[in-house]
Amino acid sequence: MKSISFDSTNALCGGILTAVGLFFAWQAFNLELGTAFRMGPGYFPLVLAVILTLLGIVILVQSTRVEGEPIGPIALRGMLFILPAPVFFGLTVRGLGFVPSLFFTALIACFASGRMKPLTAIALSLALTAFSVAVFSYGLGLPFQRFGPWTQF
Repeated sequence: MKSISFDSTNALCGGILTAVGLFFAWQAFNLELGTAFRMGPGYFPLVLAVILTLLGIVILVQSTRVEGEPIGPIALRGMLFILPAPVFFGLTVRGLGFVPSLFFTALIACFASGRMKPLTAIALSLALTAFSVAVFSYGLGLPFQRFGPWTQF
């Protein structure tokens, strides 16, 4: 009898996606669903939750077809720099303004890689900030303060 082998990384990811999808589907049932022609506030979250659950199941099934590599070490450096970056942006965008907040957010996220050099990180952060200001402020005309009350002298 053949034993079942599976890719533990994909099995873990598929299980997490399935669990999250089922949780949000369960939460969507607390809202009014409506119909396809008269959608209620829970209709679209339910559809997204079902899609997420189905994708999780597909990944879970695919994990039994191939034998993958074991799960490697957890990238703690990446988590310590990537996770706080959007939190920093959210906390400082109103006070610092869009430009300095985005620059420092990009700078924080750059150091998630151990291979990033300081000058490269500054150049990348400046380029990302300039591109974002050009697109969101000038191109799309979104109404936000480029420099906030903390940076006005």
